Amino acid sequence: MNKLVESADAAVADIRDGATIMVGGFGLCGNPENLIAALHRSGVKGLTLISNNCGTTDLGLGPLLQARQIRKILASYVGENKEFERQFLSGELEVELVPQGTLAERIRAGGAGIGGFYTRTGVGTQVAEGKESRTIDGHEYILEKPLFADFALVHAHTADTHGNLVFRKTARNFNPVMATAARVTIAEAEHVVAPGQLDPDLVQTPGIYVKRLVKGAGYQKWIERRTVRPAAGEGK
Repeated sequence: MNKLVESADAAVADIRDGATIMVGGFGLCGNPENLIAALHRSGVKGLTLISNNCGTTDLGLGPLLQARQIRKILASYVGENKEFERQFLSGELEVELVPQGTLAERIRAGGAGIGGFYTRTGVGTQVAEGKESRTIDGHEYILEKPLFADFALVHAHTADTHGNLVFRKTARNFNPVMATAARVTIAEAEHVVAPGQLDPDLVQTPGIYVKRLVKGAGYQKWIERRTVRPAAGEGK
């Protein structure tokens, strides 16, 4: 089945106000840039986003925040986005901060059909407030519940038209697990090949999880915080 659609705008056309959406990436690495831009252009509002972070003020998911399209976000890191900080402190944005490993495991649990899991992460902190706890082998654990979304937007390095995905390096953070944990997974890929051209042993997300595929273009591959090493002889 050919899952390639003509544009990112067409791929997200059925996302409606109030949807819950997982967005892959780690920092500004491995973001589905074309799909995020299309979501921004669509103007949908009241979104609940599940993502490792919310980009920077102007990049990644930042433009969605500036356009007031996000109602709530579940994330593990929010330190590079001043608009996020402003909306959070003013009460305009609902935020659930989740430890990074717990976030990844909650998403994995959602994709695997697991009803919940116990973890020691967050015990004795605000993370544990209102959650069931139990003692196992003398240690306190808290119950974390799975996450599942209406849509997942993910970025792959290479895909075939059947939706089989291969990720590259840091982009493997969150993108593969999110692809399994949504009713509709929409993938964009830097390279799209014909069926049979991918080594099956290298496929990290089988096409059965992917409903739509977009050929990405114009990637900026942003750098969240650029640090350069002094040239030889400088600073002496």
